[in-house]
Amino acid sequence: MYILKLNPVFKDYLWGGTKLRNEYGFKSDLSKLAEGWMLSCHKDGENTIENGELAGKTLSEVVKSNPEILGENGKKFEYFPILIKLIDAKDDLSVQVHPDNEYAMRVENEYGKTECWYILDCEEDAELIYGFNRTISSEEFKEKIADNTFLETVNKVKVKKGDLFFIEAGTLHAIGKGILLAEIQQNSNTTYRVYDYGRLGADGKPRDLHVAKAIDVTNCTPPVRSTDPEGELVVCDGYSKQLLTKCELFNVEKVNISNIYVSKADEKTFVSVLVTDGIGKIDEIEIKKGDSLFIPANYGEFKICGNIEVIITRI
Repeated sequence: MYILKLNPVFKDYLWGGTKLRNEYGFKSDLSKLAEGWMLSCHKDGENTIENGELAGKTLSEVVKSNPEILGENGKKFEYFPILIKLIDAKDDLSVQVHPDNEYAMRVENEYGKTECWYILDCEEDAELIYGFNRTISSEEFKEKIADNTFLETVNKVKVKKGDLFFIEAGTLHAIGKGILLAEIQQNSNTTYRVYDYGRLGADGKPRDLHVAKAIDVTNCTPPVRSTDPEGELVVCDGYSKQLLTKCELFNVEKVNISNIYVSKADEKTFVSVLVTDGIGKIDEIEIKKGDSLFIPANYGEFKICGNIEVIITRI
């Protein structure tokens, strides 16, 4: 199996902006490009293959016919394990929470959603919501939503380029306006909306809230994780790399390449390569900012060269 270049799927949610079109060069008939789903086998938006003999097929079709390309680690997942997005928030997203696997499988019939955000760029004074600013009870949670004082309890964090937020299932969160980020998450689209600033949807009506389910699954405490990447910056000849986060679901690192970077897709896991800046090549495939590549497990050694920044994800 060769390296697969993926066609992204776009979403035009009302809070989206134009950076994915203007800065990444994506083409779409949608007026807003809120999200680009860069690695997806989810039914709500599936990547198709751009290159080679499999061009035009969905990634799901390729995986179904060739399950070995997920690697040994993929066998422990019931279906494709992760979903990777680029997100451009021109306006604030709703305050929301995602359930864990047990609750989501029982209630929604899909995985829960643990995710991480890597801040690619942001406007000055941009901020997001990350958990609560103090521990509250489920009863107070419900009361604060009902009397419209809910935002008094949330933890607002000023962000900067390079910040890393690990958002475990059950963590209250919201991306703020003026933030561009990469999101690596479980393969789930289950979201419980808690607060939406009184906005109206495309139908002119307030968007649905999911308060009862949110109260069921939310961890009503302040976050404990740092917003720094987990690993130290490692400088090598021709590239530098840094571990962003590692958990039982995914391992994510950022690599800045000025010449050549060599790595491997072994028998354990496939490799996702998301290009976040620059131009170059991966083996013989020309790549640029905004490209997403799937390297099958057992592919062996691969080489990225050029002046380019990539986010590399393994399971």
